[in-house]
Amino acid sequence: MAFAVKLELRQRQALVVTPQLQQAIKLLQLSNLDLQNYVERELEQNPLLELDAAPAFDAAVEDHEPAPATDTFADVAAAMTADLPLAETMASAYDGDDRDGDGWASARITGAPADDGGSRDYESHARSLGEHLTEQFDLAVPSMRLRIIARHLIDMIDEAGYLRGELETVAETLGAPLREVERTLSIVQGLEPVGVGARSLSECLALQLRERNRLDPAMQAILDNLGLVAARDMAKLRRVSGLSLDEVEEAVREIKQLSPKPGLAFGRTVAPPVAPDVFVRRRKGGGWIVEINQETLPKLLINHHYQAIVHGAVKSDADKTFLSTCVSSANWLVKSLDQRTRTILKVAQEIVAQQEGFLVHGVRHLKPLNLRDVASEIKMHESTVSRVTSNKFMATPRGVFELKYFFTSAIAAAGRGEDHSSEAVRHRIKALIDAERPEAILSDDQIVARLRADGVDIARRTVAKYREAMRISSSVQRRRQKRMQFAGGV
Repeated sequence: MAFAVKLELRQRQALVVTPQLQQAIKLLQLSNLDLQNYVERELEQNPLLELDAAPAFDAAVEDHEPAPATDTFADVAAAMTADLPLAETMASAYDGDDRDGDGWASARITGAPADDGGSRDYESHARSLGEHLTEQFDLAVPSMRLRIIARHLIDMIDEAGYLRGELETVAETLGAPLREVERTLSIVQGLEPVGVGARSLSECLALQLRERNRLDPAMQAILDNLGLVAARDMAKLRRVSGLSLDEVEEAVREIKQLSPKPGLAFGRTVAPPVAPDVFVRRRKGGGWIVEINQETLPKLLINHHYQAIVHGAVKSDADKTFLSTCVSSANWLVKSLDQRTRTILKVAQEIVAQQEGFLVHGVRHLKPLNLRDVASEIKMHESTVSRVTSNKFMATPRGVFELKYFFTSAIAAAGRGEDHSSEAVRHRIKALIDAERPEAILSDDQIVARLRADGVDIARRTVAKYREAMRISSSVQRRRQKRMQFAGGV
């Protein structure tokens, strides 16, 4: 039997995830504080590396001047942007991003680091009260605007669970209406542990009694006179509450069973302060200055003098291989850190350019923005932008925000107008409802009609979803509530 031998030449594209590429991906998504820990381990393992006290380069950029590109990540950039099936596979394998298709980020406002593949054991880390509250708020409220307000309020809550600070200050800082800040606080006060977010002991106890459906006018009168409770002045408590002696004593016993410091019941761990990765400030004459926080960035050098000494001393093949590995690893790490910094800066510049309305006017002026928009403008892969915005924070004149929270979903415009931010649409819905009169309560269909008249193409189910997310009752319930308010003279 004869066999035919045929030689075929086939060409195919494939992506090989090298250890260096894995390292580059990992470095890109680490926060600055996690990066410091990573570099410390590398310093221990590689004798050719040493810390540099001088800045690696001038990281400040004015007027969004593009940072100069280097070929350090040439292979990484090619892998990220190549039109290959494996490119997307690799991106999803190393992404660790938790978002939906329209760029909605579900990372916590407190900036608790996401799992980076085992670089830190977060399960063994006891969550702080702030992290616990933020997680609950994010699950309950999808509104980006309210999440930003909530983050500021939660940061103002002390270890015992009390809100320390003025709501007017938060409203002024964020450019948000005071009523919206107050409404956000009411949502925070509905989280666990019950009683958290109170501004006084009386309010803390009232929140706990309300949860038990025991906050009636008589009980509120007793809470307004806690000094009398401490003095055991039952006679005066009877007068202010209108209760009998037995009822007053029962109420006092119930109050004493409540927790005066609900935050301590959850845990005493205090969340560490967030170190911003990027600073943004106004430039005189207009425009913005965007700069990297050099204080938290490790700066590495390769000790070439020591390398030359060691190179002349090594004799065995094993030693030569080890030295070659150290040189290669050191070179790659130094260049990777430099490119990581430039990539973060480039993404931050574009976010500032896109969300200048927020920086100037406040939270109501957030624009619709997704990862694809930023990636297209700066000529990077979407997964690269996703990694850059993970665990990174930007300090702005309006506060410190996680980069992911500048990304908001869009609502299509009716006709040929520009899309509307979902946050702006929520604000319009709330404004329409706030302006209602008892005799002219708007149904969801009527709200849809008014929004479409203003150029917002929105479905009724979307209006209902936004309304429920803002904890606004249905038209039937609102009509009943407003009639009762006006009847009672409220």
